[in-house]
Amino acid sequence: MSLLTPDLGLLFWMLLSFLIVFGALAKFGFPIITGMVDRRRAHIEESLRAADEARARLEGVEEEAQKMLSEATKRSSEILSAAVADSQRIVDSAREKAEADTTARMEAARNQIEIEKQKALGEMRATVAMLSVDIAEKVLRSKIDTEKEGEFIDHLIDEAENS
Repeated sequence: MSLLTPDLGLLFWMLLSFLIVFGALAKFGFPIITGMVDRRRAHIEESLRAADEARARLEGVEEEAQKMLSEATKRSSEILSAAVADSQRIVDSAREKAEADTTARMEAARNQIEIEKQKALGEMRATVAMLSVDIAEKVLRSKIDTEKEGEFIDHLIDEAENS
């Protein structure tokens, strides 16, 4: 017997063993294997379908996000322009109020200055009058001596009687 050519009996038993193993596999193994392959194929198909749906939803979400972003940009520019207008209005109002307040204070200051000026002029006139009277009295007293005083008084009495 040679190692390369098998014996007819050995060939028979090998064939019989192969057929028994093949039959057992065909009866029990192949249905399990094909079932697993079918389940795997169904799972892959379901995953692909879910991925397509997710991609479609993602595109919809991206479009929605783009719309929201453009609306937000538009709204923020509107808010910013409104804020600028409000701030300008507030600044203008404050400026007008400050100008009115300044004008009122200046007018009040002018009035107060005029009052103080009139008061000072009145006091100055009174002081000048008093000083004039004092000076005149002193001048008259120094110029009139006793003889002339008598003559002056007589003259005044004569004038008073004639009138």
